[in-house]
Formats: sequence, structure tokens, C-alpha cells
Amino acid sequence: MRGSDAVANYPAAYRDFVHVGPGTLAGRYLRRFWHPVALGQDLPAGHAKPLRILGEDFTLYRGEGGTPYVVAFRCAHRGTQLSTGWVEGDCVRCFYHGWKYDGSGQCVEQPAEDASFASKVKIQSYPTEEYLGLIFAYLGDAQPGDAGAVTPPALPRFPEFEAEGVLELESFVRPCTYFNDLDNACDPLHVVYTHANSRAQINSLVDMSNVGAEESEFGVTIKVQRTTKGAGTRLNLFGMPNIQLLKLAPADSVETAWRDFVSWRVPVDDENYLTFNVNLFHVAEDATEAYREQRAAVLARGMGAVAGVAREVLAGRAEIDDVRDQVWDLVRLQDDVALAGLGAIPEYENEHLGRSDRGVILLRRIWARELRALAEGRPLKEWRRPADLVATSGFESGGLQ
Repeated sequence: MRGSDAVANYPAAYRDFVHVGPGTLAGRYLRRFWHPVALGQDLPAGHAKPLRILGEDFTLYRGEGGTPYVVAFRCAHRGTQLSTGWVEGDCVRCFYHGWKYDGSGQCVEQPAEDASFASKVKIQSYPTEEYLGLIFAYLGDAQPGDAGAVTPPALPRFPEFEAEGVLELESFVRPCTYFNDLDNACDPLHVVYTHANSRAQINSLVDMSNVGAEESEFGVTIKVQRTTKGAGTRLNLFGMPNIQLLKLAPADSVETAWRDFVSWRVPVDDENYLTFNVNLFHVAEDATEAYREQRAAVLARGMGAVAGVAREVLAGRAEIDDVRDQVWDLVRLQDDVALAGLGAIPEYENEHLGRSDRGVILLRRIWARELRALAEGRPLKEWRRPADLVATSGFESGGLQ
């Protein structure tokens, strides 16, 4: 099957998943969901920073009391960048002329103006919540020129990550469309080659001829049968619109079970996206603190080195098998090379999809269906994860641990 045939029954507008800016169809759809926009640890109290998500600029700041806020990028006065100003209490004050805004976007002070003027000025604000160490924002509903708050759906929760263990967060940018990674999340067989001789190698123990993909209330459930005697089926869960939920093999002898992993792929713009990963490592209680310190030392090596090595491989100045020992996370390097190697925006019309691409085909059909419904003003599917829908390793009944 050629790549375009996966959604051939849909007009081109409903197949454009990669253009995500304001007013685009995919951008409008993505703005109907909560997205992580920053690691909580990267935003100290009393600080502001610029934020670019979905091809649009915002101001992210944390009040002095610890609450995070997302408001418009520019001051309503003369339009300078708000993040260059100062955080005062739960407000942000503009660097240029001192206009001050609260977390709802309401202007509360204009030093050189009549007191009644401030009440007439309001910039856009966006619902913001902090959960699992991530700062989430809901960027939907507002139209260009509108100001004020919007009413979001409830922020989805992931109870398995609220359990005891070592919770680890990571975030990095890849130089390609986020949809490269969404497709990858629904492609369980790439691990056989892409992740050979890495910590993910255990996931090559699957029947390559037996891949299942089913639409669920959450998104897409990917099923692969383990080939190890006594093992069962691995279930990887893809949650609409951009969530991957799965089990990862232990990487250290102190881990007592397969780790829980959830990831969001959030577009920065059409050709770059942010990955937010949350890992919950299961370790014995008396080993928790030591393992947390051990993992912190690993992460301190930084993400940038991995991206730099990937660029060298893609430029032909290095071979991936020769540089594997130069990076702290080989799986990350392998995915960087594979996904960025597809191109910032792939030439989908030149793909040839086969039976092993069932998950990719189903994902694209769901997206095209939902974009069509949005464009035509019809009801969209309301996605939710049932309590009994969980990711599995396939080794729950024994075998490899």
C-alpha cells in the first residue's frame, strides 16, 4: 500500500496532520486537548519565560507562591514581549512601561494611566495545571483577537504514575514533525532493527508476522505476541492525540518490575516538536534514594550530546554503531536518527506501507476521520482511557523480568 492510500478516501485537507499553527485544521484539533509545555523543575517561582507551542508564542511564568500561568506573549500596551518583565506575586509586570497582569490576563496596574483604564484591558490567558512534575496548558477555544479565560475539559490522570517509586522526567526537541513520532508509537516492529543491541532489544522478542492494531476508547491499542515460551501479548497504548503509554524493561538490577512510561509529543511548530517523557521506576523502598541519585547523575550528562551525535550520523560523518558509547541513552540516539532521517516533513506519497504498518495506517485513518468531522462541524469522538485498559509487557505471567 502506498503511503497516501492509507487515507486516500479523505481530501488533502483532512490528511494534513503536520501543519499545526493557529487556524490550521490539525492545529485546531490539537488545541482541544491538554498538552505538557514545560518541566516544572525548569520554572522556578518568580520567573517568566517565553513559550512556543503549536506554532504560537505565549508567556509562561510561575507566581511567587508557586502557581504556574500561561498568558499571551505580548503586552497589550505597545506589544513588547511579556516574559522579559518581572513576576510580582501572581502577576507579571511588563519590562517596557510597567503594565501589570494577573494570571487571568486582567491588567491590574498601569503606572502612568488613570486607575479606571486598567480594568478595560485584558490579554488572553490559558488554563494551566501542574501534574506528575509537568506543567500542562490548555490552548483551545480562543480565536484571534479574543481575550479572557476558556473552559477546558478535565486534565487526564494516569494513576499508575502516582504510585511509589522513582519518578523521572525528561524533555528534548527533535527537528521534525511530531507526527513522525506518533507513527513510530504505533510501529512496534522497528525495535527489531532500530534498537538492536540496546536496552530495548528485549522488545525484539516478538512475532513479526503477528501485529494487531485496534481502535479503543483511548486511541489505538497495539498488540504483539511474544515469542518467548510462556510469555503473552505486549500491549502498547496510543492515546489521542499524542500520548504513548507502555511498559519498558528494567535497565538496572535494583528495579523490581517493568517500568511505567508515558510520553507526549507536542509540536513546537511544523518542523520541530517537544517530547515529554515520564518514567516510573519500581525499586525496593530501601533502594529508592540511592537509585534516584544514580539516575540524577545519568541525566546530568545532558540531552544535547545525544542530538549532536545524531546530527553527525545523519550527515554521514559518523556511523551509529561506532558512536554508541558516546551517548548516555542509545535508544534516544537511535530514535533521533530514524525519525529525523524521515525528513522534517516526510514525503508521504512516496511511502509503501505493508501489513506490519497496521498501527500506522489505523492511526492516520482515525486522525483523518476526526479532522474531517471537525471541518464539517460534526461531533468528535470523546477520548478516554477505561480503568481496565493498561499497557502490558507480555511477561506478566513469568519469563524475562
